[in-house]
Amino acid sequence: MNLVADAHHGVNQFNSQHLHHIVRVIETSFEVRRRYQFFLWTQANLQALLPHKLAVCGAYHRLRKDMVYESFHSIQVPEDLLSAFSDARSSLMQQIVGSWIDQRDQVLLVDVAQLGGVSVLPARDALLAAGYDELLVHGVSRPQRPSELESLFVLGAPSTRCSPQQMMLFSLLMPHLHSTWMRVQVTEREMSGGHNGASPMASRAPVVQSPITGREKQILAWVREGMSNQEIGEQLGISSLTVKNHVQKILRKLGAANRAQAVAKAMTQNLLDRAAPFSVIPGGAGGDRLN
Repeated sequence: MNLVADAHHGVNQFNSQHLHHIVRVIETSFEVRRRYQFFLWTQANLQALLPHKLAVCGAYHRLRKDMVYESFHSIQVPEDLLSAFSDARSSLMQQIVGSWIDQRDQVLLVDVAQLGGVSVLPARDALLAAGYDELLVHGVSRPQRPSELESLFVLGAPSTRCSPQQMMLFSLLMPHLHSTWMRVQVTEREMSGGHNGASPMASRAPVVQSPITGREKQILAWVREGMSNQEIGEQLGISSLTVKNHVQKILRKLGAANRAQAVAKAMTQNLLDRAAPFSVIPGGAGGDRLN
């Protein structure tokens, strides 16, 4: 039995918990319109179904007439890998896209060690060194034109093997991943007034306006764990008001509107310690806001 057949067989193994997460992924997808919301959405119920530490999301840009990719990651990823994943013309992405097209719109499991070609060797070696043995790939192509992509998603996690069941789940959830990511693209362009050919990455607010201090990184890590200002204050031996002041400074430095957005931005900018545990912030986009 091949991997695709195994994946179809896996649907019979879904339990009530799987079904709960599937329903929640679909229900909450309609609330996602911004990049930071998309990141947090992937880290909640979707993470329970498709565990990953790196998500590369691509959408076809009409004006640029090419795919534009962005990476979301909850652990540090080497800069050379991020560059390779974000470049539609890189040997790595061209090989991944070509292999997925050859699969004819089916979920693709990439064995990183089998990536070939001299030009792709640096990216392959960097992936293996970072612990990425497999990559899970799926997307959406234009009707009747399988070689013309509308979206593409690459998921990876160090030292993790993908199961046939996860392949089936990826296929099942792809329409929702696609529609959610495309909605984010439209919203971000509208909010930035961007009707030009610039990359979506260029429309982001300025990154760190002033350096995040060690103490602020420490507080951000605890915010990421869902701790309240009072709980963080108890850890540091300071008042909750002092913690709140720190959080407000962090929001301003990151150009974030709330705690959830600050954590999402910090993680995508590699500002948080790779070893620090991750958990989704209760309440999504709630928390301290800038006035």
